[in-house]
Amino acid sequence: MAEKSPLVIVLVELRRTIRTLVLTTIGLTGGIFVVSPRLLETFQSHLADKLYFFSVAEPFLAHVKLSLFLAIYSLMPWAATLFWQAMGKPFGVRRRDTILFILFTCLLFYAGTLFCYFITLPLGIKFLLGFGSAELQPVISISKFVNFTTVFFLAFGIVFELPLMMIFLARVGVCTRRFFERQRRVALLIIAVIAAMLTPTPDVVNMLMMGGPLYLLYEAGIVIMMVMRVK
Repeated sequence: MAEKSPLVIVLVELRRTIRTLVLTTIGLTGGIFVVSPRLLETFQSHLADKLYFFSVAEPFLAHVKLSLFLAIYSLMPWAATLFWQAMGKPFGVRRRDTILFILFTCLLFYAGTLFCYFITLPLGIKFLLGFGSAELQPVISISKFVNFTTVFFLAFGIVFELPLMMIFLARVGVCTRRFFERQRRVALLIIAVIAAMLTPTPDVVNMLMMGGPLYLLYEAGIVIMMVMRVK
């Protein structure tokens, strides 16, 4: 009997747990929905203007989206555990290393979202609203605002995982540290494309707010591999 490939093992492991994760996310979304109005006020703290809605169902759907995002945000440690347990077995990652990967996945994800909340989001909103004038006043819908902020948060949480993924690829032999060092120009181009795709608005300022930290994280990944003596 032929041995299963690592990819097949990963897919089987993920399929066994994804149903439970989805059901838990749905249940937690319902629980958070109860307090979503207060949570929206926290998100809205960076915006001096009121929010408006332009359809009957828009406020309800906006609160559902916000609750779903916060449910995913809260379940990140569980999702990280499932992901690295599934990845660790086929690639022969030791249990100790798996625990470290889980820990730093959560730390980097939450660091990315906090960086977004306290630095990128306020600056981005201020810059974009700065194009208004006495004749051009903003009328921001609750749905658009929730979409804008949640996409920003998730994008920054995900891209902050870059150093960890670089270390993992080097550990399992897919790439080497020298490969990452030689491909800086290519990485810079890819980072620019990713920043353009993930930022909610295509303006240069928001792209730089994501692309700049992302490239610094790329360099940080190389430095960490040097310290860890990963070839």
